[in-house]
Amino acid sequence: MLVRRFRFVASAMAVVVAVAMGGAVASAAGKDVKVKITPDTPWVDITIGGKTVRIQRIQDTRHKLTNSYTKTSRACPPFCIQPLVPAKGVHLVGELELLDFLKNKVEPGKGVLVDARIPAWFRKGTIPGAVNIPFPLFDRKNPYRDRILMVLGARKLEDGTWDFGGARELLLFCNGPWCGQSPRAIRNLIAAGYPPEKLHYYRGGMQNWQLLGLTVVKPATATARK
Repeated sequence: MLVRRFRFVASAMAVVVAVAMGGAVASAAGKDVKVKITPDTPWVDITIGGKTVRIQRIQDTRHKLTNSYTKTSRACPPFCIQPLVPAKGVHLVGELELLDFLKNKVEPGKGVLVDARIPAWFRKGTIPGAVNIPFPLFDRKNPYRDRILMVLGARKLEDGTWDFGGARELLLFCNGPWCGQSPRAIRNLIAAGYPPEKLHYYRGGMQNWQLLGLTVVKPATATARK
């Protein structure tokens, strides 16, 4: 199981590093968009594996969520409210910063958008451009953790220590403010030596992303769900 997951991570990383992020299209083509991302950004186009996905908000102003993200209360533990910053030095980001990360970090291969949820959640839908690296894979007990760190750009030295100088920046998210999967991944990465200044946390996760009506894709088909 862990071997299959590692192979998936390695192949998915190759795809994400090749992401070409289209800039915000503030042209005449978007003038009729009623629900924009910002006043000057009707949508953002990203191209992944040769397929272009448009990230935009649902245009129906009467739209309401009907899925599990409408729930307000879940048993705690394990579904407890997470702190804004899961570890000292980690950067907290919102939706606009996440879109900027896709353009300025993922496109040139300097960063990876990590969906840290278990695969069953990931398959239901994720943020365009995200790679699924489930949070247990960053645990020190995972025998393939070191190989994952190397895929992310870290280098293990002869004395057994790590050089993270060439490691990519990571932006991690999970289900929302009540989900501890990406915070656990972040803390395990820091425990492994990953510099906290190279880690970003989207606390809003899938719940806030969908509350704002932003595009969700199903990984199996890479088609947008509105």
